[in-house]
Amino acid sequence: MTHPDEPRARTDPAEPPSIAGGLLMGLGLGGFVDGVLLHQVLQWHHMISDVHDREPTTLSGLEINTMADGLFHVVTWIFVLTGSLLLIDAWRQGRLAPSWSFHLGLLLAGWGVFNLVEGLIDHQVLGVHHVRDDLGGPLSWDLGFLALGALLVVGGWLLHRRGRRAMRRRASAAT
Repeated sequence: MTHPDEPRARTDPAEPPSIAGGLLMGLGLGGFVDGVLLHQVLQWHHMISDVHDREPTTLSGLEINTMADGLFHVVTWIFVLTGSLLLIDAWRQGRLAPSWSFHLGLLLAGWGVFNLVEGLIDHQVLGVHHVRDDLGGPLSWDLGFLALGALLVVGGWLLHRRGRRAMRRRASAAT
């Protein structure tokens, strides 16, 4: 058995890292942007602010919403931690370190996936909150959130692909 600090078996040195680490980090960071900016700073909504008898307009409602927001942040933190561990593992295997566009593209795409999943599930299917519960949850804000998610996925994926192609060109030129 090898020590955790010892390098793992080397892979093809021209092999780029897996996309899973960057996507998971993007999912988590997108969740942090949502939770910190929309839940805490702007206070537009909380995790379950549109659930009957859980509205944050009462002390008990605010307490339960704060707990739900905290649990949501735990999940987003686990996404970021898992993504970081996957990236470290890939580098320990001898894979290429990602280029900026390769990695940033995955972060943006992961953030977009977060917006799409959260926007469809929590806003539309479950209806536990909307982007602007402080305005009564108008649909236009929810649709804008979904559109931003789609733009982040497409733009991030295009940026990631550009970085992947550049990494392949550099790797083939080095051999």
